[in-house]
Amino acid sequence: MLPLGIGTNKWRRADRGAVLETYRTIHDAGPSMIDTAEIYFSERVVGDCLRAGPTRAVIASKFLPFPGRTSPRRLMSALDGSLARLGLKTIDLYYVHYPLPLIDVEVFAEGLVEAVKSGKARAVGVANFDADQMRRIADHLARAGVPLAANQVNYSLLQRAAETNGVLEACRELDVALVAYFPLASGRLTQPSDSMGTQALLMSLADIARAHDASISQVALNWLLARDSHVIPIPGATKAHHARANLDALGWRLSETEFDAIDGASAKSGT
Repeated sequence: MLPLGIGTNKWRRADRGAVLETYRTIHDAGPSMIDTAEIYFSERVVGDCLRAGPTRAVIASKFLPFPGRTSPRRLMSALDGSLARLGLKTIDLYYVHYPLPLIDVEVFAEGLVEAVKSGKARAVGVANFDADQMRRIADHLARAGVPLAANQVNYSLLQRAAETNGVLEACRELDVALVAYFPLASGRLTQPSDSMGTQALLMSLADIARAHDASISQVALNWLLARDSHVIPIPGATKAHHARANLDALGWRLSETEFDAIDGASAKSGT
């Protein structure tokens, strides 16, 4: 699988023709991740794309937990709904969207194990779990012979908490993918800015982008890819040329000097 995917949160409101072209761009690039969730209301759009033609992509979606909806039966029912909207019999990766206070992760583990054992999910993961929660649910899953595949968290040059709160370290320790949502900081890492907090970082990105005939966003994605082999960024895109530009970040690598320069500028921005 390519170490870069696509987020589809905005697909539900985007032009359907443009979305289909974006999907085909992802398909043509090779096996990458297409990320959705029941709460995004984009599963039906992704399903329409899947029905329009075959894909080599890894399809991932998420179970939305809330009080009263935490049992394995509720998770399986939600998974059935996601599969129906996607038009699939089996999903490649199924997440619990976030932890709930006062609810033990074992409750979610039981549902995720059932998802795999039933053949309705090939792999399972979590999203927005801290390092301790990751380790505990990974332990519960392992007892049933099911590995934890991923933890999806907010991670970018402007949001580096995963490096200090233990999540990235836990991903390395458990050999779990860190799927980075908002890898371009909701667009703040796509173009120069007058913001004093990010100006030095963006200037550094722009200088390196010129050296590689690349864009600022491609450099930001390249930094994440170089940061650790466990990191899989999933930038959003609703147009084919945006998806193609993101994928072009895979064709080259930052030098160690360039990586360090960006790292230092990011630290100075207060992230």
